[in-house]
Amino acid sequence: MEKQIGLRVGIVGVGNMGFAHASCIFRQEIKGMTLSAVCDTDAGKRQRAAEHFNGIPMYSDYDEMFCQEALDAVIIATPHPIHGQIALRAFARGLHVLVEKPADISVAAAEQMNRAAGESGKVFGIMFNQRTNPLFQKARQFIQDGEIGSLKRSSWTITNWYRPQSYYDSGSWRATWAGEGGGVLINQAPHNLDLWQWLCGMPTGITAFCDTARYHHIEVEDNVTIFARYANGATGTFITSTGEFPGTNRLEICGSRGKIVLEEGKLKLWQFENDEREFCFQESISPDSIPVRYQEYEADRPETAHRGILQNFTDAILHGAPLLAEGREGIHSLMISNAAYLSQWKGNCEIPLPIDPAEFNIFLEKKQKQSLFRETKEEAGNDGSYKKRWQVRW
Repeated sequence: MEKQIGLRVGIVGVGNMGFAHASCIFRQEIKGMTLSAVCDTDAGKRQRAAEHFNGIPMYSDYDEMFCQEALDAVIIATPHPIHGQIALRAFARGLHVLVEKPADISVAAAEQMNRAAGESGKVFGIMFNQRTNPLFQKARQFIQDGEIGSLKRSSWTITNWYRPQSYYDSGSWRATWAGEGGGVLINQAPHNLDLWQWLCGMPTGITAFCDTARYHHIEVEDNVTIFARYANGATGTFITSTGEFPGTNRLEICGSRGKIVLEEGKLKLWQFENDEREFCFQESISPDSIPVRYQEYEADRPETAHRGILQNFTDAILHGAPLLAEGREGIHSLMISNAAYLSQWKGNCEIPLPIDPAEFNIFLEKKQKQSLFRETKEEAGNDGSYKKRWQVRW
């Protein structure tokens, strides 16, 4: 197979996600993108990568890779707390950046990344692959077009992120404050927190209950309930867990002219002609007399997931296509999760948004100093395929 010429990309971190991205690009599944180099500090992972990606240069230091290789872009797929520092170095080298979710673990780090991206003028993307799901895209379009009016309430129960203890034991960095920077909110739920704000907008205040080690032997949260307030008076709840099986994935968004429910691979839409505020105080009005239009949708095309984000990132650089997942937007889900942690650490009080990044970092540093990296077997890599658990699961 003749190697395609195009965007030359290096990958930093070839554990599970990085190895899957590298395999996808090496197989030339992304039009216009070429795998040019790989970096990982772990010798075993480099050896495995060398065996799978014949002829691709291997590095143990990303700065050396940036200096030695003629790269156009970098994909960052390392543990979360070092996303930001690698991105800053990449932007300084004049590279486009695609970072795995979350952007980092703190709003302060995301702010630095966003500033560096703006100063560099380079394309900055983030792997929010669930934005490629056609049902979420349709829901967003309905909301933006005013099909359900102004937001009244949102409620997302997303508890089908179940993980057994063996998952957490698979890597010493997992589920630690120093190694991962949090639990379900920073690992699994960033996709959902991003979609929540992508659809409903950013709240103005967060109150949260983040239960540490409720279901697992870990030092971070595995069960969370968030209550949100919005500028127009609307409210929202967000419930997530890695300790429930089989779990639920149900999102309901209620507006002044209807509601949307996303569940079991379907989008259900209820609409009425007039705003609820217009008929609420009419004399002799009854719910049975209000005409309601109901429509149901299923996906009309596949969810392109990680490949879709990789292709969109490539097209943005080569052809100026708009980014589906702009890296600068990664700060929004972090703003919510950082606020949730602050709420828990400060006695479950309401935290106004935007948060004070310095205050959050003070609390986080205390947690990290008390954190213990568990001595475990080294995390096993995957076979180069994208796992179903990394995509939308109804």
